Amino acid sequence: MNLAILFSIASALLNPATFRASPIIHGDYVEVRTASVFAGPCHFNGEVMTTGCDAILAWHFTSGSFNNINLTNLRAVAVITSDSNLSDSTAPRRSELVIDSAAAAQSAALIAALRSHFSQSLGQITSIRQEPILFVHYARQYRVTALNFATLSVQGMPNDECCKQPNLVWYSPLIPLDWRKVGYTQNAAYTAGTLTDNWQRADENDAFYGQFSLPPAVAR
Repeated sequence: MNLAILFSIASALLNPATFRASPIIHGDYVEVRTASVFAGPCHFNGEVMTTGCDAILAWHFTSGSFNNINLTNLRAVAVITSDSNLSDSTAPRRSELVIDSAAAAQSAALIAALRSHFSQSLGQITSIRQEPILFVHYARQYRVTALNFATLSVQGMPNDECCKQPNLVWYSPLIPLDWRKVGYTQNAAYTAGTLTDNWQRADENDAFYGQFSLPPAVAR
């Protein structure tokens, strides 16, 4: 599919003059960072200046529309990189985005929704492409695969320790979440190698997961 056409449609969707009220958007979300988000202070201090510059973000839209175009069951995966730890919101970021295969109007609406709501988190989007995305969420287990791009497998921490010891949670999710939880990453990898070097993480408390809720586009 010609992404130039998608960008044109997305630009039109982002034009405030074209906005109409749409149902609120809901979905599932999981992210993996290259630094532990739940750890002791010594571990945190040892990482904050040397790592944590990269992340995988994955969305599954479970309901809602953007500019009256249904986003239900669409999925997206982004990889973000920065020269600084991602906790530094002032440092420039670059990202690559993979969106699920869908009709042109839905794909453009999904791109526009992500740009509209998450532009600060994503930074400069250097490429966008369409690929089938597997997003499985069962109980507190998450498994995401974007072929030849990124994969992750995350589960909830035993006994929700992140809630019992909130002083050991050192970061916030890159996307605002309802009732965010810290996840244990069984495995996560960025494999495309086009945005930054390939990387892999495993057996760490370096993930966040939860549900996101976005306001509808409102006419101005």
